[in-house]
Amino acid sequence: MKLYKILILALFAGVLIYASLDLPYRGDPDNLMHAERSITGTPVIGNYAIQEAYNDAHTPNMVTVILGDYRSIDTFGEQIVIYTAGLITLLVLRSRRRRKNR
Repeated sequence: MKLYKILILALFAGVLIYASLDLPYRGDPDNLMHAERSITGTPVIGNYAIQEAYNDAHTPNMVTVILGDYRSIDTFGEQIVIYTAGLITLLVLRSRRRRKNR
């Protein structure tokens, strides 16, 4: 059984390494990640967010501006899901504690 687990982990590591060989070089200035315009010719939101984050929200932390202002509805939805999962976990653990005390 232990050999089976090691073989699965080695296979998974091999797949990850094989997939990473196709990634572009991080410092390549011609990489599409650094482009001002997308392939379709529309502006890339990443460049706008980097250049205009402080002007839009007057907050020095760019991550806060992106999560709190640009993606606020999506972030709010994620926070509701995490809060609900935590609340359900708390309720399940409380009900188990009550059953053990009886």
